[in-house]
Amino acid sequence: MTAPLDLLKIAQEEQNGDLFKLLDSIYQRSKIQPHGFTDATIWEGGNNAGGVKPVAHAFTDMFALNGTLMALDVLGLPFLGVPMMAQFRHDSKLISLDWFGKLDYTALKWSTAGDFMVNEGGKKVVVNGKSANAPLRTAAGVYCNVRPYGGITSIRFMPGLPYSQDKKKFKVDPATGNIHSEMNTPGVRMAYAARLFLKMVHETGAIGRVATKPTQAQEDAVNAGIFRWLLKGTKFALKRQYTVDAYEEHRANVDAIIALLPKDFKAGMESWGGDIYEHISDTNFGLLLHDMINQRPCIVYATDLDGDRLTDLMADAPDMLRAWGQKVLDKAGAKLNMNKLWTEMGFTMTNGKDMTSVMYRMQGEPIYEQTLGSADAMLLRLLKGDETEGGTKQPYDPRIHFVLINEAYKAANPGNTALAKWLDDSLATFDKVYEGQRPRYLDGYKKLKAAIKPWGAT
Repeated sequence: MTAPLDLLKIAQEEQNGDLFKLLDSIYQRSKIQPHGFTDATIWEGGNNAGGVKPVAHAFTDMFALNGTLMALDVLGLPFLGVPMMAQFRHDSKLISLDWFGKLDYTALKWSTAGDFMVNEGGKKVVVNGKSANAPLRTAAGVYCNVRPYGGITSIRFMPGLPYSQDKKKFKVDPATGNIHSEMNTPGVRMAYAARLFLKMVHETGAIGRVATKPTQAQEDAVNAGIFRWLLKGTKFALKRQYTVDAYEEHRANVDAIIALLPKDFKAGMESWGGDIYEHISDTNFGLLLHDMINQRPCIVYATDLDGDRLTDLMADAPDMLRAWGQKVLDKAGAKLNMNKLWTEMGFTMTNGKDMTSVMYRMQGEPIYEQTLGSADAMLLRLLKGDETEGGTKQPYDPRIHFVLINEAYKAANPGNTALAKWLDDSLATFDKVYEGQRPRYLDGYKKLKAAIKPWGAT
């Protein structure tokens, strides 16, 4: 067993110290560099026994950083670490987003608070790039976000944002109040996202639901046109379709995008098939609930903002459905627990905290992403000396780190059955350590170090 990390010291240095110096004393700088760079700061560590390919981890803030370092130390897996802490991102003008996005490795990123405050010339300002999600997706060549949950999978095209990322071009007409913005929707990435959607429908046999608004938004009309072009010459059946063929209506714009795609973009698609339903995006909110209740597997394709709303519904609906079910059971006088019944009926969705988020990019392996929510405030409580605030708060639960690591390393190392079994066994051991009353964060770390044999240890 390796010597334990001083996690409290790492947290203290992050708040008021030299975190880079501390991390340099723990990890070595890697010779691996992203495409097009020779001076990127990349740390490396862990054991690559068994030829395990490392995963690139974004070192961000608070528990997104601390929990990552803790989990990697417990597991001992090989990794690359990219500094993406808010202050460093701000001072370096987001250069680390390019480093991270251009590493040709499966990657794991935490989505942290968008209102992070950093120092700029002695005053506190909101960090450049805010949560860094939007600029990272652009830098990394991300074209969609896939979120499977229960029988529902949401494919969210990105970065199709109907608002400007350029403040100089973002303005409000003082006479009308109308907002003018650039439509920074990359059509080539849109085509890649639509093709991945059709590929997944073909491979899974699930219903495919297209959630766009071609009659209301120009970008969605082009989106729908790309779909109709992709469907030509395939075995897909349009079970419900828009009245207007968006490809025929917007042929010039769609063809302009097609001209930029690889010539073999549709190669092999002639054998793809499945049932496709075209709906306006709003309709899918209701359909999604029916699909959940009826346990009808489906894949939904949506644009960036509508997709965000759909995944919120996927995360929140199971709690609401269980609460409603309990009310019905109680009214009927049935002495049953809805949570238990939910599992017995074959439902696997809990509350969205375990919903995987995978971003696919034009070049390079996917980026696994997750949101940590209130983790920033929780680490500040730990630094103040009482993470439970006199027993009124729960200690931090680092399970999500171990879950995402489990998924990312399996994806990075397909076919490595020894690694997959070890990852599953380690997660099971984590659950045994954390069952019952949750240990305090530092105590839990010590217990996990004692209970889990690191990867490659003799």
